[in-house]
Amino acid sequence: MYYEYEDLYSRPYRTPESEIPENLLHLSHSFGYDSGRRANLQVLDERTLAFIAGNLLVLLDVPTKEQRYLRSCSGGGIGTIMAHPSKKHFAVAEKGVHPYIIIYEYPSLRPYRILRDGTECAYSSVDFNPDGTLLASVGGAPDYMLTLWDWRQELVTLRIKAFSQEVYRVSFSPDNPVQLTTSGSGHIKQVEIISFKLLTQFWKMASTFTGLKLQGLLGRFGKTALTDIESYVELPDGKVVSGSEWGNMLLWDGGLIKVEICRSGGRTCHAAPIQQFALDEGELMTMGADGAIRTWDFEAIDTADCNDSGVFEMEPMNELVIGRSVRLSSMVKSALPDSSIWFAQDSNGCIWKLNLSFSNITDDPECLFRFPAGGIQGMDVSGVSHLMATSALDGSVKVFDFLAKGEVASIRFKQGGTMLTWAPSLVCKGGLLVSGFEDGVVRLLELYDPPSLSLATGRTSSEDTRELHLKQALKPHNGPVTAIAYAGNREILATGSSDNTVFFFTVGVVYKPIGFVNVPGPVQGLQWSPQSHGKTTLLILCRSGHVVELEPPEPGAQNPSKTFELSGLSTRCFKFRSIKSRIKREEEIARLQLMKEKKMNDRKERLSKATEEGRELAEEELHEEEEEEEELPPLFIPEPTSPLYCGFYSEPGMFWLSMGGYDSGFLYHCRFSEKQDEDPAHRQDEPFAFLPLQNLDEDPICTITFSSNRHLMLCGMQSGSVRVYPLQPDDHSLNSMEAYWELSLHDNEYGHLRHLRCSHDDRFVLTAGGDGNIFSLTLLPPEELERALHSPEANVPSPRAGVEMEGHAPDIEDVTAYSIETAKRKLETDRLLREAELKKAERSKKLAALRGRFRKLLQENQRLPDHVRLPRTEFELEPRFREEMERVTAQQVMEARKEMAWEQERHRIGLQKLREWYCLADNTYSLFRDSLECDTVTVVAIRSKHSVSTYRLRAMTDHDRQQRGASQPGTLHLQERRRSRAQPGKDGSRGQEEHEDLSGETVPEDTLVGGLKLSGRQAEKLGKAMEKAELARAKIETRKKEWDELYAEKPDEDCEDPADVQAIQQATENMGDFKLKTAQDYTVPEHLRMNAEKKRMELVILEEQIHQKKTEMNRRIMVLSDNKVSLVSQLHSQARQLQLVQQCLVPHLRCIPPALPSLRPEEVPGKRLQYSRATLERYAALRAQRSVDSHSVDRLLAASANHARMPSNPTDPAQKRNSQESHRSEEEEGEEGPSLLELLEGERPGGEGEQEETKKEEEAGERAELVTAPEVEGEALTELEKEIRREQELLWMYEQDQLLEQVNMDAAMWRFDAELLLLRHQKLSLDCQMKQADLRHIALFQELLLLLEFEERESTLQRTLQERTAEKNDVRSGLSECGDRLELKRSSVAKLQEREKTLMSTFQAMLGGNNPFSDFLTKVYKKKIKRPKKKEKETEAEDSEHDSDEYMERYDDDDDDDTDEDDDDSDDEDDSNSESGEAPTNDGVCPPNCDPALFEKTIQLRERRLDLQELLAEEKQSSDDLKRDYDALSRKVKVVQSGVESAQERLELFNREKQQKLNELDVVVPLRLHQIEFVNDGSLPRDLSPALVLHQGVPLGLQQRIKELHVEKRQQREMYRMARQHHAQLLRDGRDMEVHIQELEEHCKQLMVQRFGKLVDLDAMQTMTADRCIQEEKLKQERGQKVVALAKDRRQWEDKVDQSHHALMAVTRGQTERLVRLNQLICEKKMINDELKARQRKNRFGKLVDLDAMQTMTADRCIQEEKLKQERGQKVVALAKDRRQWEAKVEEAHQALMEVTRGQKQRLVRLNQLICENKKIDDELNGRQRQNVMGVCFQVQKWVVEEEELQRLRQLLKAQCQEADALKKGIYMLSRKGGNIVAPSQATTPLLPPLAPLPTQASTSKTKKDKSKRRLHLPRLGQEQPYTSSRLL
Repeated sequence: MYYEYEDLYSRPYRTPESEIPENLLHLSHSFGYDSGRRANLQVLDERTLAFIAGNLLVLLDVPTKEQRYLRSCSGGGIGTIMAHPSKKHFAVAEKGVHPYIIIYEYPSLRPYRILRDGTECAYSSVDFNPDGTLLASVGGAPDYMLTLWDWRQELVTLRIKAFSQEVYRVSFSPDNPVQLTTSGSGHIKQVEIISFKLLTQFWKMASTFTGLKLQGLLGRFGKTALTDIESYVELPDGKVVSGSEWGNMLLWDGGLIKVEICRSGGRTCHAAPIQQFALDEGELMTMGADGAIRTWDFEAIDTADCNDSGVFEMEPMNELVIGRSVRLSSMVKSALPDSSIWFAQDSNGCIWKLNLSFSNITDDPECLFRFPAGGIQGMDVSGVSHLMATSALDGSVKVFDFLAKGEVASIRFKQGGTMLTWAPSLVCKGGLLVSGFEDGVVRLLELYDPPSLSLATGRTSSEDTRELHLKQALKPHNGPVTAIAYAGNREILATGSSDNTVFFFTVGVVYKPIGFVNVPGPVQGLQWSPQSHGKTTLLILCRSGHVVELEPPEPGAQNPSKTFELSGLSTRCFKFRSIKSRIKREEEIARLQLMKEKKMNDRKERLSKATEEGRELAEEELHEEEEEEEELPPLFIPEPTSPLYCGFYSEPGMFWLSMGGYDSGFLYHCRFSEKQDEDPAHRQDEPFAFLPLQNLDEDPICTITFSSNRHLMLCGMQSGSVRVYPLQPDDHSLNSMEAYWELSLHDNEYGHLRHLRCSHDDRFVLTAGGDGNIFSLTLLPPEELERALHSPEANVPSPRAGVEMEGHAPDIEDVTAYSIETAKRKLETDRLLREAELKKAERSKKLAALRGRFRKLLQENQRLPDHVRLPRTEFELEPRFREEMERVTAQQVMEARKEMAWEQERHRIGLQKLREWYCLADNTYSLFRDSLECDTVTVVAIRSKHSVSTYRLRAMTDHDRQQRGASQPGTLHLQERRRSRAQPGKDGSRGQEEHEDLSGETVPEDTLVGGLKLSGRQAEKLGKAMEKAELARAKIETRKKEWDELYAEKPDEDCEDPADVQAIQQATENMGDFKLKTAQDYTVPEHLRMNAEKKRMELVILEEQIHQKKTEMNRRIMVLSDNKVSLVSQLHSQARQLQLVQQCLVPHLRCIPPALPSLRPEEVPGKRLQYSRATLERYAALRAQRSVDSHSVDRLLAASANHARMPSNPTDPAQKRNSQESHRSEEEEGEEGPSLLELLEGERPGGEGEQEETKKEEEAGERAELVTAPEVEGEALTELEKEIRREQELLWMYEQDQLLEQVNMDAAMWRFDAELLLLRHQKLSLDCQMKQADLRHIALFQELLLLLEFEERESTLQRTLQERTAEKNDVRSGLSECGDRLELKRSSVAKLQEREKTLMSTFQAMLGGNNPFSDFLTKVYKKKIKRPKKKEKETEAEDSEHDSDEYMERYDDDDDDDTDEDDDDSDDEDDSNSESGEAPTNDGVCPPNCDPALFEKTIQLRERRLDLQELLAEEKQSSDDLKRDYDALSRKVKVVQSGVESAQERLELFNREKQQKLNELDVVVPLRLHQIEFVNDGSLPRDLSPALVLHQGVPLGLQQRIKELHVEKRQQREMYRMARQHHAQLLRDGRDMEVHIQELEEHCKQLMVQRFGKLVDLDAMQTMTADRCIQEEKLKQERGQKVVALAKDRRQWEDKVDQSHHALMAVTRGQTERLVRLNQLICEKKMINDELKARQRKNRFGKLVDLDAMQTMTADRCIQEEKLKQERGQKVVALAKDRRQWEAKVEEAHQALMEVTRGQKQRLVRLNQLICENKKIDDELNGRQRQNVMGVCFQVQKWVVEEEELQRLRQLLKAQCQEADALKKGIYMLSRKGGNIVAPSQATTPLLPPLAPLPTQASTSKTKKDKSKRRLHLPRLGQEQPYTSSRLL
């Protein structure tokens, strides 16, 4: 089955119903190559290559260079291609919306299969499996879908998302057909197609009953840096080799990087990323972007293993470097079998043919094709020929013949080209190109045909070669050149750049600069006005949205100013302001208006139709609600302004613009404003017209060009499409721009069509895009085009005359070269600097002359006498000048110090570090001795060559001391603990002494017995009794303690010995298992867990131990060195004395002295740098002698003599040069042979200073003179003198013998040597230990580094565990606390329930059995009353005020309507109610014949019951809340516990991982051969890795343990047998002891009955006497104290009651007075009313009256009545206010009285309880007295007094209770009846009816309900109202 290509490929789009032909443009040729696309090269057969060019697939015939094309079917471009392994098919994966994968048959190119729905937008890679049955594809963003196809059946086999980032490649393994791999941005994945039951590795595709499935594992980079994987290769064994960004190879195994492969010395395999791998004939071939191809040994790579650094080094087997400028990206092998030919894709625009046989006859790489690399930045066509020129960012400028379809000429520069223009024919005869570059350079290139030139010059040249000759190079800009345009008159060239400048040049043989202008933004394009405008202007289009029009300068005008910047040119500016949002808004308004009109028309039609039908419309249809108007789109102005892409003139002062970004989709017609005085940066100009473009809202127009006759307008789109609009002639307003023709050519993503040109004859259209492709299209069919063209190729212009005589024009290759303007400004700046330097020199000369004159004046002044000499200050013109100069100097110094502060501090810190750490080698002296604690000192034996040296120790720093101090925290902690323990002891002792002092002051010892004050014999008796009781008690306590200890030691029946349990547990854990840290299941014990801090402490402790041992050894060696120094000095001293003595002797009497030991230089390193003048002179001599060998003898001798005589002067230049030469000579000497210092050191006498040597020689000379003087005069000696001389000689000989014996100290020397040998042996042993310690130090340091890596994770896990543990503890504590509170609440609930039951029983007992009101009272008691809440209580005061206001209003109403009938009716109602005798239905009122006390008691009990119920409800609610909290906490405990366990598990796993990492560290253990017992067949194996290193005692201990276990086993069996026998014996003894104990108890009981008559407690009886006396005394004292306290409280409460009573009386009296006053006012009001009524009845025309007077009187009367009413109202209000105040005071007094009474009652109840307790105690004591035979009887009189006192207190309590009850009743009655509280002597008859009582809690709700119904009835004057309990208001 085949598809038809004609039905599939994408065709051009035409506007429907337009007359535009479908084949308006025909593809002629493709000149470009998208070399930046991945894998854009495939081989179809031995001569055909295929690659993608935008929307085309190009099939290139290599030998003939002919091209065939296949268009994409989607029109969205092509994603990737892949050839079938058989080369009979190839796959084309496209781009677009749900693109296809089309399988073409080759070579017929018929579509064979179409694969659909593999991805959403585009394919990035496809690949066939080795046998060609499957196809794998990977999509791009956004889905990145990996799909496996059965492409022949067009079915999807598998589908899964490959990765979340871009995937570069997918491929099948050539060796494993069921494995495929993907790679991309930061990842690599491998896929296997295996059975479902096998383990998965990387990607896996498993076969199940539902089909296949993919599983994958992402490759992990581990320690290797994350990199993008461009290429890889699958090895036969499943491993994968991939590339990296830095050029090395990565070997993957099992999803992890096994090793990183590089070249020897750490060099990378390639200098750039590896782009492709190939496995060919057992060799691994890599191709890098550095242009190199290398082959590697496959076996070495496959078996590569890493070292400690994880890197494997190897060298390539073969190498082919194509070139430095080559960037290879892909490579395909030729289709010929067994061929070594490969075709390579070069990212720099080339296709290479490579022979990779790597033999001696291998051909060099051949470049088959060269294309522009990257996007085409500039393109233009010739105005006279079919030639096209392009420039690209690779620096190339190429000229193509699009008629012959080939390249004509090319040239390459260092910088990339950005713009190109072909000069018009009037400027040059078709051969001049103007090209702009990135660095701002503009180059003029001349194209000519060299054959004619070769004839003139005599050179030979082929006919096909063309040349581009550099004619001139200019640099007018500092940024990339973006626009070039020639003026219409061809006299001026304008160039624009992104640096916001436009430069003008005069056109000629040599282009000369005119000047430049600045524009508001980066230049996007330049266009000169057409000749039809009449006036030449330049339209400058800026990318920022600015458009500038200016008149060009005169071509011949040269700017004579200091700069090329032009001024005075006529300019106009336009700044684009977006109108797209307004356009959209207007369109939306129009659409809504059309919809509204349509609805109105529909409604009218319905109405007319209904009228015709004679029916009425429904209500809904008539009153149809209008829909809400849609919200209009908002006005939007983009910030910043949308970019401007292109534009062109329409009419003078008008132009069209194409914008990008938000404003795309329209062509805007604009014109310049008349107001040009505004700043261009702040202008806002709007287009006056616009032209909408279809389907271009997201695809702006990038370039616009017209055919020469302006019948076609061609537009290049951002999506790479070409759109053609047919136009009418002279249609500058584009009114005819309606229909269009569009074709997709370039890549739709990045192939922006930047340049679009028509040929000079309008037969060709050329396009260049950002994807690097260049297409030529024809407006005629190919057959007609061949007939129309007369030549098969374009004409190349001939060279102009004289070109052969011109040399090469100088080029500007330096990127940093100055531009024309910058160079001119630089010249001007240099001129100004030169002038400034000249002026500065002149001023300096003048200043020097003035200074000379000033010095002469000072000298002349100095020569004058003192009395006429001027002081120095007189020469100062102004002191401020000097002060200012000093200030400026100080400021400059300060600034210099600030500038150099950082450098100063850096050098200071560096010097400090050098002093601390830097030391030289062992044979040299330390540069900084302060950094060393001990230098190397060598001590040599005297009689042998043995020596011993000290250790070189670095001095301890503060950091070391802090670490060593921190390594001993136990000492500090122990001291703190000791200190904390000592402090309380001191405090306790001091407190005890203070207590003793206080006790001595307050209570003397002789009067205290048991805390009681006693005196006399009683105290003595009680003291003895107490002493005896104490002894008995102590004995009893001791015996009880012994029994308790004995019983505590008794184990349970099921108890096991803890030692046995621990031993069994240890045996269970370790039985048959020797725990190794290398075991996988090894669990690190808690005490062995290590962290960085502990390891650091171990490291510091080890360093401290090493330092201590080395310090101790150094001390011993230094002691030995001091001994040798003292011994040598002693021997030399004696030798000097011997020498002096021998000098006095005759030579034949002198004995030969023994050889003396000396100190070598290494034994006294401190004297190395000590020198004397003789040393310096000797050094100068040696240096001069060394220099003679290479230089002149005389000059060097003079230099050495001068150096020896002259002192050092660092400022002398000659001496500096000599010192430098000496340093250089010393350096040369150090390189050639031993240095002068070493020679000088070898010549120095060992251990003695030069001064001492000189002094000794002088002394010896003086002694010799004394001795030799008599010898000279020997002939004149007398006999006496001779005798004296003989005696003297004998004496000297004796001294000589004695000194010889002392000098010959063999014993001391041998003893010193023996000590040195012994110390040397110990040092060698210590050296071994130090080496082992160093190895241990290295191991510890490695462990520390490893632990530091784990420290953060460990701290995190520890912190998590601590937080979880703390949370668990908090939750558990909260749970226990909540449980305790819950138990308390439950107990309180139970108590409240008991109280409620008790209250009910109390109520029932109070009712009695035959109470007639029991039902009513029970109902009252059980009535549920809605009690006010706290908020209601707070508003009671407001309610009372409201009641008073309502009372006054009702009073006024009653007063106005005062009639006798109302009063009579009210009296009648009262009488009827009282006479009826019916019980009131209100349960809040006591019924008649019911005991008011019982009713009040019921009310009180109800209140108490309600209180209890409220408390009970609150407690139950609290209990329920606590229960819920408890349940929640219980659940939370489980969750937290699981969190703690998980944290512990994670920490355990972490410790195990840490231990495994620690096990991987190498630890050096020095062993001898006899210590190695790991042998195989009697020989030592080569590989000792399986061996286990143990301490020698461990295996021996294990072997010995086996024997011990056998012995212990026999012992345990014997012990078990004996234990069983012992157990049986103990059981028998236990039964016998129980029988004996029972017998003894019976005997004891019999004795107690016989003696005491009953069973008694003997222990208590022994301590009863003293205890009873003390207790009785204590009880008496406590009872007396309580009685006194109660009496005191009683008096206090009586005083409070009196005070409250007096306050209540005062309040009541005041209230009574106000009520009396109120009654008087009411009476007066009544009298006035009666008088007014009488006057009205009397003056009713009963006599002659004056009507006018009567009217006046009536008016006056009304006024008076109104005044009286107002005054009465004010008085009533004031009285009501006073009443409320006094009622509040009465209520407060009542509450205070209630509180006092309640407190008094509580205290009385407490007093009663205490009396009862006292009674109980007395009864108990009396009982004990009667039972205790040994008790002491007290006096009867005391008991009588106590009984009387008790009776008196009871009577007092009863009286107070009665008084309190009476007060409560009176208060209660008063509060309910409203009666007045007066003194007892006053009358109780009220003057007014009682006021309404204050609302109580029980009656508040009812009172509020009845407020609106109650009215106040006042009595008539004179009528008495008796005070009765039934009178209620």
